[in-house]
Amino acid sequence: MELRQLRALEAVAAHRTVANAAKALRLAPSSVAERIRELEQSLDVPLFARTPRGMTLTPAGRRLLPWARRLLDAAEEARQDAVTERPELRLGVLEADAAADGPGTLTRLAERRPEVHVALHTLPDRDGLLAAVAAGALDAAVILDSPGPLGGLGFALPPAELDHLDLANLPLALVAAPGHPLHDHDPLSLEDLRDQQLLVGPRACSFHLAGERLLGRTVQRVPTGGIAVARACAERGLGIALLPESAVREQLASGALVRLPAPGAEPRLHLRAVWRADREALPGLHGMLHALAA
Repeated sequence: MELRQLRALEAVAAHRTVANAAKALRLAPSSVAERIRELEQSLDVPLFARTPRGMTLTPAGRRLLPWARRLLDAAEEARQDAVTERPELRLGVLEADAAADGPGTLTRLAERRPEVHVALHTLPDRDGLLAAVAAGALDAAVILDSPGPLGGLGFALPPAELDHLDLANLPLALVAAPGHPLHDHDPLSLEDLRDQQLLVGPRACSFHLAGERLLGRTVQRVPTGGIAVARACAERGLGIALLPESAVREQLASGALVRLPAPGAEPRLHLRAVWRADREALPGLHGMLHALAA
């Protein structure tokens, strides 16, 4: 089936004669008649009943007619999408942090700036991610950092002028299995945590760095994996874990995990957009990044 044949089908169905359909389509009657014939031959079924009073759709024609409209609408939508310029935001994210708030951030951008196409790049290490932003290979990156200056969480910055925008707060929770001896120990000091085992992900993981910043070297580190693995190990009593509150909310509500009172202020990270401050390769970049913010 060709689009020109489906347009002829619609026109003849609406105007009842080839001549009137040809006028509506601004074609010769012979062209419209030929397109209808080609369509019937390709389907091997008559689509119109020819009568002295005009042409009426057969049952097969009536079934095809709404499909013709949907196919023509889809073709027009495809044409519009192809010819409309859409800015592309090359956005990087760290693999170890991707589950923290990435989906919520991208959903906000899609809702607020639907014309922007996001090309998401997931990189395994933060140094490579920030280097790609500095080199212009990425327009921006979404990272997790501590409140305050960029890089305060404890990671190195590339030798380039970077700027940042805080998109959302990410509260953290220090959690353990039910019955943990420190559950009711409030307030909790760093000395209380001595010899405890902290379940940690890869060194590049922001929650690994947050644990070092919050707890120092007081606790023993037990390498596990990402958020899901550390959470599962904590549920089984294999250690304590410092994880995004959003990632353990269900477990805290069901009693599968309990919250330990973290030493000092309530731990949290900031979800940040980072970009090259001294050049804006993508026009309107600042507006796109502000659309990411909660």
